[in-house]
Amino acid sequence: MIDLYTWTTPNGRKVSIALEEMGLPYTVHPVDIGKDEQFKPEFLKISPNNRIPAIVDRDNGLSLMESGAILQYLGDKSGKLLPKSGEKRWKVIEWLNWQMGGPGPMLGQVHHFVKYNPGKAPYAEERYLKEAHRLYGVLNKRLEGREYVADDYSIADIAIWPWISRYEWQTIDMKQYPNVLRWYTTIAKKPATQKGYKVPKDVGDVPIPA
Repeated sequence: MIDLYTWTTPNGRKVSIALEEMGLPYTVHPVDIGKDEQFKPEFLKISPNNRIPAIVDRDNGLSLMESGAILQYLGDKSGKLLPKSGEKRWKVIEWLNWQMGGPGPMLGQVHHFVKYNPGKAPYAEERYLKEAHRLYGVLNKRLEGREYVADDYSIADIAIWPWISRYEWQTIDMKQYPNVLRWYTTIAKKPATQKGYKVPKDVGDVPIPA
């Protein structure tokens, strides 16, 4: 049994979608970041960086923060969505790290400046929107001729997908990136995605581009 500490953010949704896809049993512990619950002492014992998601594996008492580390751990634990060795494993880890260093922080800045603080910092808006389009272009090129980023569906896709699900926040027209659109829609329709997206609470349907 996995204890999952999470909230309705892209990073949080990575882990709930992965748990659903892997079929691992888990208990959800909502951490409302709008109420600063991530700073509570009991949560900081699990996640010293005061960020969700975090997990505790009741099988061995291990606690982990950082969504990328959690996804790798769960992939190894379940034997699913992360190859055990060789080039295929490293390709998954490569694209997982691409998400951690690119779409995560960069699209997060788009949300901050473009969605929540429009007009306050035009230079920042231009800078991060330009980077958002560059990253979408990289993903679109990677998906040319392949169904998923590392060929087989993996934790890399699950890590990237929730950030792309906020394409509207990013003012991205998905039709500009047809391979991303196809990939995104395929994953959006998976039952595990539909269920994991609504953890720890239902804030609406999975966005589907018109």
